[in-house]
Amino acid sequence: MVALVVALVILWQIRSALMLIFAAIVLASALDTIAQLIQRRIGLKRGRSLVGAIVLVLGLLGLSLWLIVPPFADQFQQMMTLLPQGFDRLNESFDQFKVSLPPFVSSVIPDPNAVVKQLQPLFNQLLGGSVALASGTLGAILNLLLVVILSIMFLVEPDQYRRALVRLFPSFYRHRIEVIIDRCGESLRGWLVGILFNMLVIGGFSGIGLWILGVKLPLANGIFAGLLTFIPNIGPALSVVPPMTIALLDAPWKSGAVLILYFLV
Repeated sequence: MVALVVALVILWQIRSALMLIFAAIVLASALDTIAQLIQRRIGLKRGRSLVGAIVLVLGLLGLSLWLIVPPFADQFQQMMTLLPQGFDRLNESFDQFKVSLPPFVSSVIPDPNAVVKQLQPLFNQLLGGSVALASGTLGAILNLLLVVILSIMFLVEPDQYRRALVRLFPSFYRHRIEVIIDRCGESLRGWLVGILFNMLVIGGFSGIGLWILGVKLPLANGIFAGLLTFIPNIGPALSVVPPMTIALLDAPWKSGAVLILYFLV
């Protein structure tokens, strides 16, 4: 029990390093999946397949940044300008709706301004976290470089690190660990394919649906919805707030249509 407690304390102390290692394993698994696909389809050796996978990923990333980032940045800046106007419009519509209700009903409905004041500490905390994140940009870049270097190391000599991991366990359990590592690799590759598929589908259909409805900034909102898909449960719920708020500037029914669209997607 003492050894277990000491081990848990040590793991907690090095949790940041463990998260970087896990991120490197995820990146290495993604590149290895692409390299295996190239190796099977084209018949290249592993070294050349890995180089091809890295070049392909970097090329797709560069192409995406060149095509998507400039219009996304412009639309995102416009979205930050329109959101306060949408919230003001929402408050006006709520006040008009509250006046039309009987007094005994309107008295129990919470005031949006009071709710905003109650949530103000949370907003301040999130803002403080954002400032801290921005101030730690250099640390984030160094962590990213470390993840990339670790990923390349894992890709070049995967068997060596696998054997080192297996040797950490008792000899009678090492065969079982080999099976577990294989199954973990399959699950990780499946999860990567699944989450990327979800992000592309949800982001694409959200953007197309907003464009059909005539909501402003469909590209920014579509990319925003796709990126937030990475966060389970909470992400899709958060992604509907900006387009609903912007749609409210045009017509209340359009805001409801956005909610139905996102629910169907």
